[in-house]
Amino acid sequence: MPFKSLELIEDVKIDSIITIHYFEYMSDYSFPGESHDFWEFLCVDKGEVEITADNRAYTLKKGEIIFHKPNEFHTVRANGKIAPNLVVISFDCTSPCMDYFQDLKTSIGETERNLIAQIIYEAKRCIKTPLNDPQTTEMVRNQDAPFGSEQLIKIYLQALLITIIRNLQLGQYSAPAIKSMKLKSDDLLYNKITTYLEEHIREHLTIETICHDNLIGRSQLQKLFREHDQCGVIDYFSRLKVELAKQLIRENHHNFTQISEFIGYTSIHYFSRQFKKITGMTPSEYASSIKVISDRK
Repeated sequence: MPFKSLELIEDVKIDSIITIHYFEYMSDYSFPGESHDFWEFLCVDKGEVEITADNRAYTLKKGEIIFHKPNEFHTVRANGKIAPNLVVISFDCTSPCMDYFQDLKTSIGETERNLIAQIIYEAKRCIKTPLNDPQTTEMVRNQDAPFGSEQLIKIYLQALLITIIRNLQLGQYSAPAIKSMKLKSDDLLYNKITTYLEEHIREHLTIETICHDNLIGRSQLQKLFREHDQCGVIDYFSRLKVELAKQLIRENHHNFTQISEFIGYTSIHYFSRQFKKITGMTPSEYASSIKVISDRK
């Protein structure tokens, strides 16, 4: 009996990627606007921004996304208080299902955020053009990119669009994942501790203090963070501090000494060393680079 193949249907077909961006903007950033003949979405990773799309105005907060259809004029600006982190991805897609995304502004869940994070991760590996350059009109390939990076970007983007459409059809977003009780318990504990670290971001914490306050053993604590973040809990805490420092630098209301003290460092020199260790730049170099990027409109 001869076999007959089944040709798989592509409900969402991405024809090409135009740009992939991850921006860290100053709190006073303002983009006067543009329109183009391809799709674009903007997702807020941190902070919030004011958006216009044709004659509609929106406020987007962390975890929210907006789609701009082809030839729709759109602008974006920070609110003057919070320095935002934004993901902006533009692409060509003529699939009929893109009707779902016309005038769409919504919140997204963990599944969608993870897919966007995977797109950014692969883009950093296969695109030579800096992802934080707002003037990019053509992305340049990295000839030494890992095998399959570009294809993974396409796959993750298609999966993102499919996931959003399914949730729209169901009238919900980010349906809960089915996990084992062990994984669910570990995730709850991890979320509890990361929330604790965020709440104590201005303090000097030791592993012993974290263990005592969260009723967890040292080895279990380190194992939990290595599984989730591939680093120890103190390294994670240092990254949190530096991320807050970066936001404060972009908001431009405090000098480096004040920021250092605000996030719990007793020495500005130690703060500068930690900042450079994590970001590859000193605080002043970071401030200069962000100003240059924000001024390029």
